[in-house]
Amino acid sequence: MILELNVVSKAKYHGLTILLVLLIFTGSDTFAGSETGRSTDSEGPAATSVKFYAEDIKATMSAYITEQLDADGIFQMHDDKTGEDLELKFVQVHDPVRRIEGDIYFACTDFHVVGIPEKIYDLDFWMSGKTGALVVYESKVHKEPRKSVVYGWFKQPRYTFVNDRIEYLY
Repeated sequence: MILELNVVSKAKYHGLTILLVLLIFTGSDTFAGSETGRSTDSEGPAATSVKFYAEDIKATMSAYITEQLDADGIFQMHDDKTGEDLELKFVQVHDPVRRIEGDIYFACTDFHVVGIPEKIYDLDFWMSGKTGALVVYESKVHKEPRKSVVYGWFKQPRYTFVNDRIEYLY
């Protein structure tokens, strides 16, 4: 009986020793992103990519929108489809924001036309994380405001997503 306990104790001791050694030698890679709240993936000795989380995407959107505001706090965007220069006020970032694929991230937002809070545009933004920081590289009008006699203002989609790819509706 004493011999069995001794063997079990030694096995537990060796198991803990191995665990500690693994933590010591892999700790620098395993916990590299813990200070920033991000984790890293290694695809080889020279490649490291940062994973961003919802709060990172929202913070990037907030900073980007703030940077784009003019002196009057208006967000200006050219509508490629209509040729119109839009003057908008930020309303919200929709949940969920997400990673589409690889280093590409996505956020959907609402902006209203200046002076008409119920006339809302749904704008989509794509971000790249390839540099280790999220950078907005594309934006599109996803839904445009339309007015119905019955329903008032509503958002009419120009495209939808199928497997994270845009499919234009018209």
